[in-house]
Amino acid sequence: MTIKKRLFWSNLLMILVPVIATAVIGLICAAFIWLAVVGGTGFGIHDQEEFDLAASVISEAVEKSLTKDTGFSDIEALLDSNQMKMVITDGTNPVYTHGSADGRDEALVQAADTLKGDATLTQDGRAMDLRRVTIKGHTYTIYQSGNYQSVGSYANLKSFAVFAVVLIALTIFLSVLFTNRYLTKYVLRRIEGSLAILATGVQELKDGRLDYRITDTRQDEFTPVCENFNAMAEQLKESVETIKQQERSRKELIAGISHDIRSPLTSIQAYVEGLIDGVAKTPEKQQQYLQMIKNKSEELAHIISQLFLFSKMELGEYPEHPCVIELDVAVRETVAGLEDEYRDKGLVITTALETAVITADPVQITRIISNILGNSLKYKVRDKGYVRISLEKKAQGCRLSFSDDGPGVSPEALPHLFEVFYRDDPSRQYPGKGSGLGLAIVASAVRRMAGNISAQNGENGGLEVSIDFPGTQRVKEGEKKG
Repeated sequence: MTIKKRLFWSNLLMILVPVIATAVIGLICAAFIWLAVVGGTGFGIHDQEEFDLAASVISEAVEKSLTKDTGFSDIEALLDSNQMKMVITDGTNPVYTHGSADGRDEALVQAADTLKGDATLTQDGRAMDLRRVTIKGHTYTIYQSGNYQSVGSYANLKSFAVFAVVLIALTIFLSVLFTNRYLTKYVLRRIEGSLAILATGVQELKDGRLDYRITDTRQDEFTPVCENFNAMAEQLKESVETIKQQERSRKELIAGISHDIRSPLTSIQAYVEGLIDGVAKTPEKQQQYLQMIKNKSEELAHIISQLFLFSKMELGEYPEHPCVIELDVAVRETVAGLEDEYRDKGLVITTALETAVITADPVQITRIISNILGNSLKYKVRDKGYVRISLEKKAQGCRLSFSDDGPGVSPEALPHLFEVFYRDDPSRQYPGKGSGLGLAIVASAVRRMAGNISAQNGENGGLEVSIDFPGTQRVKEGEKKG
C-alpha cells in the first residue's frame, strides 16, 4: 500500500474510531439511564412535595367540576401529564375512575379508609392522596395515586448522568490518543523501513561495495527513489571503473611516451657518438649516419606531433570547421592524393563507394582516412598488401569501412585497439610499427563528429575498421563542400 493511501486511511480512521467509540459508550450510558428511570422511578414527579402539590391542584379542580357538573375532561389532562390515577367514590359507590391500576394501590386504599380526614400515604415509591369533600349534600372521597422519586434517587440519577458525561469525554480523549499512536506507527513503520533500506544502501556504497543494489518489491512513493539509487550506484561504479581505467591509461601513456621517445633518442645519441668517435670514417658512412639521425628525428617529431594533436582533441581545444560534405567525394580525393605514395610502399588501395552526405570537418575526414591507411601499411605482412575502402548508405546515415589483408588482431586486443598508445605488442619491441596514437586520434575524431567506430577481424584474415556516421540531408549545389 502506498504512503498516500496509508495517510488517507489514517486520517479517516482518526475521525471514525473516536466517533464510533463515543457513540457506543453514549448509547450504553443512555440505556443505563433509561433503565434506571423506567425501573426505578418511572414518572416525572421527583419527591413527596411535588406529589402533594399536584394532588392539591387536581383536588381543587375536581371540587369545581363536581360543584358545576362540568365534567372531568380537564382533570384527565392533569392526571395524564402527571401520570397519576384517580378514583372518586360517593360512599362506597365509584363515581369516576381514570388512570392505570397499580398493585400497591389496594393496600394504600385500605390504609387510607381507616383514617379520618385527609391523608397522604406512601409505600415502595407509590403515594396516595385521600381527600373527602361534601358537595350538594353528598360526601365524595377522592383517591389520587402515583409513583414518586425520592430526592436521594434523583440525586443518584444526576450523579450517574455526570458520570456518563465524564465517561464519554474520557472515551473521546483515549480513543483519539490510542488511534493517533497506532496510526502514526502504521504510517511511520513504512517510511522508517524505506529509510532504513536507503541508509543500508548508502552505507554499503560508503564501504566501497559498489555492486550493492536495493531490492524493494513494494510499490509506493519510495520505488522511484530506490530505482534512482540503483541507477546512481551503477553510474558511480562506472565512474570509479572509468577513473581506474584512466589511471591505468595514464600510467600506460607515460610508459608508452617514455619508451617511444627514448628509442629514437637512443638511436640518435648512438649515431652522434659514432660520428664524434670517428666510427664513420668514410664520407659514405658519415652520410649514412646523418640520414639515420634525420630519420629518427622525424620519427620523434611525428610522435610528439601526434601526441600534441591527441591532447588538443581530448581537451576540446583543437579547432574544427564542420560543414556538409559528400563523403564519397572526400574519400576519393584523399585516396587520390595518397595512393601513389602507398603503392610505392607496397599497399594497394581499392574503393567501392556509394553516395553519402554527412556533416563533418574535411580536415578530420582526411586525417581519419590517412591514419587508418597508415596503420594498414605498418602492419602488412607481405611485400604487397591490399586495403579496400567501402562506403555503404544506411537508414540513419552511412558506414565507412576499411578492410586489409594484414595479420589481424588478437581477440584480447580488439577492445583496446583505439586506446591511446596501445599496440598489439605488449613489449613494444618494434617501435617502427608506430606509436599507438594513430587509431586513438581516429577514435577521438569520430566521437567528436557523433559517430561510432569499431574493429573486428575479417572473415578472410586482416583487420576491418568500421565507422558509422549520422546522415545529413543533401544540400543544393554551391552549399556543399568536399
